[in-house]
Amino acid sequence: MPLNTRLLSRIDELSPEVWNALSVEPYPFLRHEFLHALEAHDCLGRYVGWFPRHLVCEEDDGRLIGALPMYLKANSFGEFVFDWSWAHAHERCGLKYYPKAVIASPFTPANGPRLLIAAQAPRETAATALIDAALAAARKLGLSSAHWLFGTDPELAAHPELLARKGCQFHWENPGYRDFEDFLDTLTAKRRKEIRRERRQAAAAGLSIERLTGDRASDGDWRQFHRLYRITFDKHGNHAALTRAFFSGLGEAMGAQVLLTVAHKGGEIVAAAFFLVGSDALYGRYWGAEDEVPALHFELCYYQGIEYCIQQGLRRFEPGAQGEHKVSRGFMPRPTWSYHWIADPELRVGIRHFVQREAQDVDAYMAALAGRSVYRREAGC
Repeated sequence: MPLNTRLLSRIDELSPEVWNALSVEPYPFLRHEFLHALEAHDCLGRYVGWFPRHLVCEEDDGRLIGALPMYLKANSFGEFVFDWSWAHAHERCGLKYYPKAVIASPFTPANGPRLLIAAQAPRETAATALIDAALAAARKLGLSSAHWLFGTDPELAAHPELLARKGCQFHWENPGYRDFEDFLDTLTAKRRKEIRRERRQAAAAGLSIERLTGDRASDGDWRQFHRLYRITFDKHGNHAALTRAFFSGLGEAMGAQVLLTVAHKGGEIVAAAFFLVGSDALYGRYWGAEDEVPALHFELCYYQGIEYCIQQGLRRFEPGAQGEHKVSRGFMPRPTWSYHWIADPELRVGIRHFVQREAQDVDAYMAALAGRSVYRREAGC
């Protein structure tokens, strides 16, 4: 499929209506509102190393066929698919690894589409053309590599020039629970007792729990949430890239697709967790608290999310990257996939061998964790 390709340095070079008409509706992290909020509210750029170069493919008559959320990256910060060793390998060979191309939503280890296809376009043909256009752009720009992170598009797995890299996250799945107690009934007696005890601890600390959608949260709510969010990042020596204006702007723009779970004490928010809501999944992202309260993190980040999914009929809950402690709370290991193009042919061979060996390790890790499932055997989970 011959297409005209152009790169956009800002997402608002396309209108929200045009971008969102592509196949992104169920996945909040690639909606125009989310990507625009990152760009408009000082979350990207030189300090964090994300530079928008969104790729757009059109037919000769200007009809949009598809697009990619693409960024030039000056480092590997905020990706959650760790490739520092690949950068070092390039350096040892006298090659520059940065800049590279990353096709993903910044700071977002959430699985979803990376190839955005117009409804009228033939899916498989358009998807292959988009991948080829991205690789052509990477070659033209002289980049070392291109990386589709946490992609679920089958065309990525089928493309001959891309190396598939397997990872692992912990997801909760909803087969149709009636309520939280129905979920607990599928767990072992020991875990049911421990989860009930953890949920009581927040109330015992004198805290009240509330859920707020983005269109209900006030400026003061966002100001306090952002302060708590920064506390978490500062505690771990990391940079809090997202600004208060980003969060409040996103809440205003995306409304009910934005969710906060907050803990109040004396009328003040003392802890909160931030989520985005898709058509069939809940995505947990950030959390912060004034003080350490036993089990409060589990209540706001996990149990409130599970309860929300059951009430809203969502089928899956992705609470974020890493965290084996999630297994004891009903989350199970699930594979993730990213796809990589490496320009240098010799390094491509070496990295292919690396991801093949790594996939075997991931399989063994997932099998070991599955053996620690807290679900009763007869529950079939």
